[in-house]
This record gives sequence, C-alpha cells and structure tokens, in this order.
Amino acid sequence: MPELMYGLNSGLIALVLLASMIVAMFGGRAMAGRRARRTSEEGKSQTLAVQGSLLAILGLLLGFTFSLALGRYDTRSQAVVDEANAIGTAWLRTDLMPDGAREEARTLLVKYTEFRAKAGEVPAHQEARRAGMVATAQKTFDQLWALSAATARDQGGPAIVAFTNSLNDMIDQLSSRDAAINRHVPEPVLLLLYGTFILLGWVLGLASAQTGVRPGPAVYAMLLLIVGLVFVIIDLDRPRRGIIEVDQSPIRGLADQLAQAG
Repeated sequence: MPELMYGLNSGLIALVLLASMIVAMFGGRAMAGRRARRTSEEGKSQTLAVQGSLLAILGLLLGFTFSLALGRYDTRSQAVVDEANAIGTAWLRTDLMPDGAREEARTLLVKYTEFRAKAGEVPAHQEARRAGMVATAQKTFDQLWALSAATARDQGGPAIVAFTNSLNDMIDQLSSRDAAINRHVPEPVLLLLYGTFILLGWVLGLASAQTGVRPGPAVYAMLLLIVGLVFVIIDLDRPRRGIIEVDQSPIRGLADQLAQAG
C-alpha cells in the first residue's frame, strides 16, 4: 500500500489537523442548532460520556503511536552505532591480513565508510542521490569481499576467517540500517488518529451547543497540545527530514577517523 502522507510536510499535516478539528467543532455546534439547548439532561449526560470516552481512546492511540514512533527512532539511532562498530571491527582486523591485501582492504574500507556516512546525510527529497551512494557502497563491499575471498584461498588461516566474519557483520548492519530507515508507523494508524480527532472535534461542538457554553481557552489549549503531539510523532517517523533527525555522528566520525588513518 503506498504511503500517501509520508511525502507531505509535517507542519502542513499538523496545520490541516488543527483546522479540521476546529471546523468539525464549530460544525457540530452549528448542526445541533437551537434544538440542542432543549436536549434532556440524559441526552447531555450521554454526549458528555461519549466525549470522555473519545478523549480516553484518543489518549490511548496517541500513547501507542508515540511509543511506536519513538521505538523506531531509537532503532534507527542504534543501527547507525552498530554499523559504525562493525566497520571499525573490520578495520582493526585488517592488521591480520598480509601486507599487500592489508593496504587495499583499508583503502576500500575508507571509501565504503565515506559513502555510507554520506548516504545517511542526504535529505529525503534527494532519494536518487542517496540510492546512488548506497549502490556505490555496495559495489565497494563486493570488492572487499572478493579481496577477502582471494586472500583466504591463497593464504587461509583463522586470521582471514576473522576478517571475513567482520565483513559479514558489515553487510548485515548495512541491511538493518537501510531497513530501519524505511520502516514507519503504518499509515492506517495515522488515518485512524485523524478520524478520531475529527470525531472528537464534532462531539466537542455538540456538547458546547447542548450546554450553551462556548469552547473556552482550555479547549483550544487541548487541541494545540494534541496537534503538537501529532507533529512530534510524524517528525520522529521521518528520519531524514524535519526537526528530529537521527544522529549520524558515529559513522561520520568513523569515516573521518579512517580517512586520516588511511
């Protein structure tokens, strides 16, 4: 299922949500009309009970979605650290390789790390550029693997096996990091949140009409808080855009360190 909302600006989504809730609230008040004031006490109690239930459901959905988005953000952050550690381990194990192969392996590792660092720094709207960097990094890894395999055939021994194992860890971390970037909060969950917001706004307007009390500052403060939470959730869910971005310093620092050492 294509993600229709992922390409939209987070701030725009938040503003549309706020406007939709306000429109729904005044729409509910207008639809109730003057008849709402003649609603029985039982009817008013029912509306207020539904309003409280919707707030509880909304709180549950917000908590679940925020936890999901934050968990995936933490996974992406940890994936950067894990990949940097895997590359660093491979670099240390180049000391176990014979002289000629050692220098070539280090040169390839410097190139690979630089492209992996740059791929994480590319903004979301430059997807073609990032794909090119990922492809180049994978080609460089293929060269590393071919070098390791040739050295293992010629030299053999546990030292080369250890270096080959570190390359296995590198490619595993590459796949894990790229998969984590493309893993988002399911869009049906966000649409369910949106529908709950609109329904809550409509019930708030209906309750306002029935009680004869216009929405006060507390109601608008609540709406702003809800929209703010949604903005944070969406921003956490977009690792290469927005205000909250995944820290790329572990792999960027490693790339700079290896470039100086190489």
